[in-house]
Amino acid sequence: MNTVRLTTAQALIRFLNQQYVEFDGNERKFVHGIFTLFGHGNVLGIGQALEEEAGDLGVYQGRNEQGMAHAAIAFAKQRHRKQIIACTSSVGPGSANMVTAAATASANSIPLLLLPGDTFAMRQPDPVLQQVEHPHDMTLTTNDAFRAVSKYWDRVNRPEQLMTAMIQAMRVLTDPANTGAVTIALPQDVQGEAYDFPEIFFKKRVHRIDRRVPATADLQEAVTLLRRKKKPLLLCGGGVRYSEAGDVLRRFAEKFNIPYGETQAGKSAVESDHSHNLGGIGVTGNLAANRIAQEADLIIGVGTRYSDFTTASKRLFQHPELEFLTINISDYHATKLDSVKLVADARLALEALEKELEATDYRSGYTNEIKRAKDAWEKELDRLHHTCYDDEGFKPEIAGQLDEVLPEFAALHRSRLTQTEVIGEVNRQIDSKAVVVGAAGSLPGDLQRMWQAREPNTYHMEYGYSCMGYEISGSLGVKVAEPDREVYAMVGDGSYLMLHSELVTSLQEGKKINVVLFDNASFGCINNLQMENGMGSLGTEFRYRKPDTHQLEGGLMPIDFAKAASAYGVKTYSVRNRKELREALDDAKKQTVSTLIDIKVLPKTMTGDYESWWHVGVAEVSGNPRVRQAYRDKEENLKRARPY
Repeated sequence: MNTVRLTTAQALIRFLNQQYVEFDGNERKFVHGIFTLFGHGNVLGIGQALEEEAGDLGVYQGRNEQGMAHAAIAFAKQRHRKQIIACTSSVGPGSANMVTAAATASANSIPLLLLPGDTFAMRQPDPVLQQVEHPHDMTLTTNDAFRAVSKYWDRVNRPEQLMTAMIQAMRVLTDPANTGAVTIALPQDVQGEAYDFPEIFFKKRVHRIDRRVPATADLQEAVTLLRRKKKPLLLCGGGVRYSEAGDVLRRFAEKFNIPYGETQAGKSAVESDHSHNLGGIGVTGNLAANRIAQEADLIIGVGTRYSDFTTASKRLFQHPELEFLTINISDYHATKLDSVKLVADARLALEALEKELEATDYRSGYTNEIKRAKDAWEKELDRLHHTCYDDEGFKPEIAGQLDEVLPEFAALHRSRLTQTEVIGEVNRQIDSKAVVVGAAGSLPGDLQRMWQAREPNTYHMEYGYSCMGYEISGSLGVKVAEPDREVYAMVGDGSYLMLHSELVTSLQEGKKINVVLFDNASFGCINNLQMENGMGSLGTEFRYRKPDTHQLEGGLMPIDFAKAASAYGVKTYSVRNRKELREALDDAKKQTVSTLIDIKVLPKTMTGDYESWWHVGVAEVSGNPRVRQAYRDKEENLKRARPY
């Protein structure tokens, strides 16, 4: 057997250069590049290998380990999980920073390859800089924290272990049913150790992502179930997009007159104005989807994992004869809610169902309900777009301590913009091919309800983990994946302050992103949650500490985000009215560098819940009568929810 003498790190990079995937007969290189943040645990190993062996791999310099890994997740998500960017960091705080990103990838079933450095396998210099010592177990390092959030985890303590570790890593990364974060921990001494690797390890490997065909018996059971239902409802999940099955879902819905609601991951698989598309469903759903859902006698989940937001904590669906049919590539997700399961690729399953149902002349029992629901929502959407603080009888969408907060905010920031009118304006102004990116706070709810996707695959929401700080890093990843599209990060001030470091990377790479920053001087979403459940405002608004009470109840903190971002070299805008917003959006299109639009929006002006419910922990005992009432309301809602 022919061999080549390489260090472990050199062999790793050479191996990554030879990985390809094939999907529907189309072959592409699987590893597009590698994000790096170098430290003593990887710079002389993987760093040296990249200097000599990078080949076709693009080398990207991150600013924060979590941020660069989020960018890698967004890249893979936008490429429909058919291509990845790997990430490497040093051991210690560098690798620990990526744990959050690993959880984000695994929760969303997005392939992410993490290559953190690790402490010395030989242990001679222990404790090395940044090493956490465990007297009861010398094998534990910071990287063991990845075990709970990785779909595959390994540590390469000898050079020859790299071969099986990476083959197993590729198995998981290219498995649509079980993909997520893959962590390969690399002790820094082992990275530099040489070994006579067999040349066959570096052959071109093509990993075929096959479409799983539905089993005949399962298909017949699904058809039998569907034929006896009058008002089925499709749930369009992320699996529809990853399977590239939006066109089939559209045709299926039209042919059998079946409406569909969208999850956060499934939104924009089909354009929003399609006749049977009811829009977002569940806790962050709209009036049309949620009302139809309550009357549906069959839920057909396609590529969804039935999160609590999608099912409104299992209380949304209320028909007395309700049943579930689930199409999912994952057997685990397909078994949820006692479903009749069709474990298969979304496209193939829908096509097979379509063929069988055509032979029976099946058509749902809906008459004008779908159009009526959509028309009612369009009317409500128009109201949200034009809600104005200066209108006579103005009432914010969310209840709270309004008499004090809204005038205070309006006076401080000299703005009367509502969050819903800003979203409507952005939706109208930007190009139909542009991609909007979001993740956390109140914006995902508003966007799932309100955003009108005019073209497929233009809505990119990380909501499996709802990780604050994903928005800007994710926008960079989307831009790397689709450089010819404009990308807009829809981000609140809380998430922006949490993590915006890769904005600088976007400038370095010449990858223009547009940051649409909604500043309401708070963690507004959680402020709403506490106040809607009987609490006052505690630790969720951005206020100064009051000297006489020692509480965070002083004045609101004014922050000039535009001024701060301009120091990076970003083109910035300060917005306090509709005219300034339109001008900023228009001018941002003309820029070649990243932009930031700092928009001051009134608190409590996001959308409501539209007949949904979310199960959150409420205190059973409290001296506050409003909290006691919130607990009673929670108990009543639980009685209407499915127990598992």
